[in-house]
Amino acid sequence: MKYQHLKYFVFAAAMLIMVSAEAQRGRARTQRNTNTQPDTTRQNQNVQQSTNPATISGYNPYGNTPIRMAPQIGGFNDTTKMSLRRDAAVERSMFKDRLPLDYEFLRADDALYTQRVWREIDIREKINLPFRYQAQDDNGDQRFVSILVNAVRRELKNGNAIAFSAEDDRFTTFLDSAAYEKAIGGGGQCDTLPVYNITDPTKIDSFVVSCPNLSPDEIVKFRIKEEWVFDREASRMFVRILGIAPCKTQYAPDGKTERGVTPLFWIYYPDLRATLAKYEVYNPKNMGMSRMTWEELFEARMFSSYIIKSTLDNPMNKMLRNLINDPILRLLEGDNIKDKIFNYEQNLWQY
Repeated sequence: MKYQHLKYFVFAAAMLIMVSAEAQRGRARTQRNTNTQPDTTRQNQNVQQSTNPATISGYNPYGNTPIRMAPQIGGFNDTTKMSLRRDAAVERSMFKDRLPLDYEFLRADDALYTQRVWREIDIREKINLPFRYQAQDDNGDQRFVSILVNAVRRELKNGNAIAFSAEDDRFTTFLDSAAYEKAIGGGGQCDTLPVYNITDPTKIDSFVVSCPNLSPDEIVKFRIKEEWVFDREASRMFVRILGIAPCKTQYAPDGKTERGVTPLFWIYYPDLRATLAKYEVYNPKNMGMSRMTWEELFEARMFSSYIIKSTLDNPMNKMLRNLINDPILRLLEGDNIKDKIFNYEQNLWQY
């Protein structure tokens, strides 16, 4: 009888332990469900914070004032569509197959005289207005700067880099796609501007982040690097363009006075000749006679430019603007350099 009561006592204790354990597991499941349920208020706060550009990095210097991005303006975005019909009265497909003629070989031993010259082409001059020709064709925007930009983009897409950094003019550093887009975008500099309340000018309603892009119409100057060589075997002077660089104009704080230009990037000209041979130069007098290509224009020297630097009598390797302050005297000195190079060839002849 004593052992029978002991058996009932052990059974009751085991049942009590099982009930206690089951209750403990139930409380744990309830706690886990409570923690995993979405907090709607917290999520809404996170969404509101993520839409504010300043809070993405975890710090908003303007407090709770909203910040928004300004619409993108400008940029080299060529969206020219291909014509679905022959958009010309004559067959012009042969122009796409043009190739430039190879340069005549120049031996170093025959180079009796060599000078290196840097020039700037101002496309606002009347003779240079074809550089600004704004038209659309099947091969894209016809502005010269757009031709350069699109040519570099096509080569980068094909895995070939032909654009060089503007840190020097010796073609030492290739530009990859990201660095190139930053260069033609104006440097990627953004500015935060306040938007004031209309009724209360002392109150700021919001801030606008403006990242202006460089427009093709803002490129009004090109810099070229060339070398003049007198070949005694042919008894004539040769000129070879080495590089071309579109330049961005730098302005004074008033926004009108020009302080100089800065090259965006350099292109090695021999790499560009095949592309320029497929683009025709605009003829304002007769479109039917528009048979000259950009490659032929540069080889025939049918543009106006002025010298900004040369190796002639320049042991310090300085630009003319660093040697001569007066702009008129700089132009005259550039013409003087051009005359000296021309007269060297002429003085070799006897009449």
